[in-house]
Amino acid sequence: MRRIINRVPDHMTVVVLAAVPFLVLAALYLAGSAARLAENPNDKLLPAVTTMAETLHRLAFEPSRRTGEIVLWADTAASLTRLALGVGVAAAFGLVFGVAIGLIPYVRAGLASVVAVLSMIPPMAVLPILFIVFGLGDLSKVVLITVGIGPFLIRDLAIRVGEMPRELLIKAQTLGASTWQIVLRVVLPQVLPRLIDAVRLSLGPAWLFLIAAEGIAATDGLGYRIFLVRRYLAMDVILPYVAWITLLAAALDIALRLLSRGLFAWTRVRSG
Repeated sequence: MRRIINRVPDHMTVVVLAAVPFLVLAALYLAGSAARLAENPNDKLLPAVTTMAETLHRLAFEPSRRTGEIVLWADTAASLTRLALGVGVAAAFGLVFGVAIGLIPYVRAGLASVVAVLSMIPPMAVLPILFIVFGLGDLSKVVLITVGIGPFLIRDLAIRVGEMPRELLIKAQTLGASTWQIVLRVVLPQVLPRLIDAVRLSLGPAWLFLIAAEGIAATDGLGYRIFLVRRYLAMDVILPYVAWITLLAAALDIALRLLSRGLFAWTRVRSG
């Protein structure tokens, strides 16, 4: 008898199994919304799908009377800009310091402990400090994302460098490679795929820090809009915005995965 751990579903079965949880959630929402609206047509907690569609159409295609901007796209552009800057700076720090800590003993002795301590500090706890030091503008939000995911990226890449076979480094030195050449030709090709994977894993926390910071102090952005309308119980705005954020996060994850496959196809062969 074949054990279930050895049974691999075909492509169609994978698609069906992946779709079932979403269909169940949609059915539960529709049933709950219909029940609440039947009891109270003015209920705001679970608005009808048609109501959310009308609101989303207004936000995505009709200019705001106050600013003249199309609200959804203006908020999306503001949030994605902050997210890209924060994640980009954190990835750069992660690569530089992760490689240095993992490869150079003196750097590891001096920085490994402080990075470990910084990674234990809850980023949201220092948000008021960041607002005081960097102001209420975009800079404080970018710094929050960098502080939030930077130490994780540094530690992850440092571990990856430390796990590299020592024979590779010895052979490179035997062939006359300098430290800089070892970094460029031996270490970077090994850690860049891991950097992309680590960034993918850190996107969730990065979105969390961004939305929280925008909800506290911002004049635009996806988080700002959600916190702005919550006082009116405008679930017809909040739920589409949450769905849109989820879609953006999934699209970024897929884009990074495709980038890794395109640039580092050899990692798939090795993993296979």
